[in-house]
Amino acid sequence: MEPTIPAEVAAHVLFHYGRDGGYQAGSFTEQIIKAIDMADPGNRFKLTNSYPDYVAAVVAIKYDPAGVTRLQQIAAGQVAA
Repeated sequence: MEPTIPAEVAAHVLFHYGRDGGYQAGSFTEQIIKAIDMADPGNRFKLTNSYPDYVAAVVAIKYDPAGVTRLQQIAAGQVAA
C-alpha cells in the first residue's frame, strides 16, 4: 500500500525540485528530502521506515511522468493522495 502524501509534504518536495506550487521546508526537512533524493534504492528503502510520505513524494516526482502534476494537485488541495 502506497503511503498518503500530505499537502505539506508535496509542497516541500515540489520546492526542492524547483517546481511551481511548493514552498520551502525547514532546514532539517530539507536535509531529509536531499538524502532521499541522493539515496540509492537500498538506502531509500531504509528511509521509507521513518519518512514514508517524503519517500513516496520524491519517488513520484523523480520516476512518475505525472508525478509533478500529481504533487501540485495534492499541494493545492485539489486531490488527496
